[in-house]
Amino acid sequence: MSAEQTHVAYAYDAESGIARITLENAEAGNPIHTASLEQLLAAARRVNTDGARVVVLAARGRFFSVGGDLAQFGGADDMAGYIDDLADGLHRAVSELVRSDAIVVAAVQGAAAGAGFPLVAAADIVLAARSASFTLAYTRAGLSPDGGSSMLVHTLGLHRALRLALLNDRLGAEEAQAAGLVARVVEDAELEAATEEMASRLAAGAAGAQATTKRLLRQAAEPAPESRLRAEALGIRAQAGGPEGREGVSAFLAKRAPVFGA
Repeated sequence: MSAEQTHVAYAYDAESGIARITLENAEAGNPIHTASLEQLLAAARRVNTDGARVVVLAARGRFFSVGGDLAQFGGADDMAGYIDDLADGLHRAVSELVRSDAIVVAAVQGAAAGAGFPLVAAADIVLAARSASFTLAYTRAGLSPDGGSSMLVHTLGLHRALRLALLNDRLGAEEAQAAGLVARVVEDAELEAATEEMASRLAAGAAGAQATTKRLLRQAAEPAPESRLRAEALGIRAQAGGPEGREGVSAFLAKRAPVFGA
């Protein structure tokens, strides 16, 4: 059994119209890898079969998610193929959440980095602890963004999204709220209670009206999200198979600055 298969990465439960998907691999920073994505996709599909009206996407530990597991990238015999499979799994899960009639509420504490950032943005409403931060960090490793990162343009605006993607800047909780990503910032100790309050409020609302509203607004922002996700997958696969991706991942694992060609 591989190291990535030894953990239950996501927990799922549903009660009173509220489904909860919780990232459970806190000790490792809730990384995203192929085995964990199988669990995430299964949980996202259960939301629909269970008829949940609200989904709470949360995480245990200090971090929401540190993103892709670069040690797994570097250890793969075919890094481009591995990352292509990873992107495909992530995109299927993101598509399930975006297309679901359930309203998705993300509760974020600590870092949402790499693929953890667009996973948060797949939610319809984001609540952030004051410790929360958001960074893409793909180009630092010689990779291009995936997971729906390009759709952050609709939330953050083109030039802010470009800054985050190209410079790997970090958004704090308050800046993410000012940018429109985060609905509410609370103290870390209050995040769980604030999330439950929001989920209960939504679950008590008009489910049909909420689902139709979500569908209309998301279609207006991005009529064909799967096409955008596929373009991202092709981009990151090409980067992973090239010299920049190999150098970026090797440098990260060696804890040195990458040296990219001119």
